[in-house]
Amino acid sequence: MNKQFKTALALVFGVFLGITASLTGNVLANKEENHGLPLDQLRNFSDIFSRIKSDYVEDVTDEALLEHAIRGMLSGLDPHSTYLNPDEYNELRIGTSGEFGGLGIQVGMEDGFVKVISPIDDTPAYKAGLKAGDLIIRLDDKTVKGLTLNDAVKIMRGKPGTDIELTVVREGVDKPLSFVVTRDIIKVKSVKSRMLDPGYGYIRISNFQSRTAPQLLEAINKLKEENKANLKGVVLDLRNNPGGVLNAAAEVSDLFIDKGKLVYTEGRIDNSHYEYNAKPGDVLDGAPVVVLINGGSASASEIVAGALQDHKRAIVMGSKSFGKGSVQTIQELRSGGAVKITTARYFTPKGRSIQGDGITPDIVLDKYTVTSTDESSVTRIKESDLRDHISNTTKSDEEIEKADEKFKEEKENGKLLATEDYQLHEALLLLKGLSILSRS
Repeated sequence: MNKQFKTALALVFGVFLGITASLTGNVLANKEENHGLPLDQLRNFSDIFSRIKSDYVEDVTDEALLEHAIRGMLSGLDPHSTYLNPDEYNELRIGTSGEFGGLGIQVGMEDGFVKVISPIDDTPAYKAGLKAGDLIIRLDDKTVKGLTLNDAVKIMRGKPGTDIELTVVREGVDKPLSFVVTRDIIKVKSVKSRMLDPGYGYIRISNFQSRTAPQLLEAINKLKEENKANLKGVVLDLRNNPGGVLNAAAEVSDLFIDKGKLVYTEGRIDNSHYEYNAKPGDVLDGAPVVVLINGGSASASEIVAGALQDHKRAIVMGSKSFGKGSVQTIQELRSGGAVKITTARYFTPKGRSIQGDGITPDIVLDKYTVTSTDESSVTRIKESDLRDHISNTTKSDEEIEKADEKFKEEKENGKLLATEDYQLHEALLLLKGLSILSRS
């Protein structure tokens, strides 16, 4: 052990002993009783540090060893707490600026591998076919095992236009899958919308940013203009939404909920206690809402689904969500780096903790592949084919023909939606049923 480290360690021990003595009056005698610092573990740390410095096969700097110790201390807490050195902290700030070179996936760590929480819509990872739940085991020719999450993210990010090969293990698939993904400038568009049927809107939120709520309000107003009337109902798609800004989730929930609690957080420190309450007003004037979620719906998207479910403002449909119910705070350090540490848990209005459990849908609906059946080859006899049938006097032949064409078009559109996105098709059917019931 070098002299510099001995001096530093002595100072650390001195500070520790001074603090503990002032708290306990007798450090050694009352250590366990008064929760003093564990001196045996501190000595153990010093011993291991010394052995690495003297016996390890390669020379390692004191700075590197201490940084590894800090990383281990945080990573042992939970998957989301981590240390960011100055370079990594700068990368994080670039990543949250809304435009950066990368693949477009939200990731975490699981069993030493990088787990895909969710691919972001319209990004290289999404187009390549990566799915929520995939475990990335290799990045090009480098194994992921042993890398920190920050190291893995740094490898995946890079110059736009360059390729990276991801080797992935997927549940239900016997062999690892290989994806070649071309890095690109990731521009995340938070809100998309379109009409599904006359009166029924579709809104997709891919992640939660600071301006998601205003963008959502704008999207709903555009749908109303396109419909030339108030909407009969809306499907809110939060599938594969990895989360984002907590405030944005509360603001989105507030658009649909007229009063009451939306979400609250609890932690050990005073500033980790927050409560978000709804302001009067419902942007849909009570029209029914169906929320779609799946295993890639995490964090902020679970807050929205939980709030709407607790207030019985929406029917939640799909599969169980990811279950990330913790809040991380990024605290800048004097070194120029930062520490990202879990400071609170958040709860739904009824006090449900999402952490580890997720949101269970009101209607569980797995993702299926549906194929269309062509009935044009089947000959069916109708009333109009019978001899001496009674003619329809209420409508002209032209009106009947137009009505038939409209019916065929709606039928084909329904088939197309079912084959493209079965869950969305079922959500629309449910929405129509809720609209009919609300009118009756």
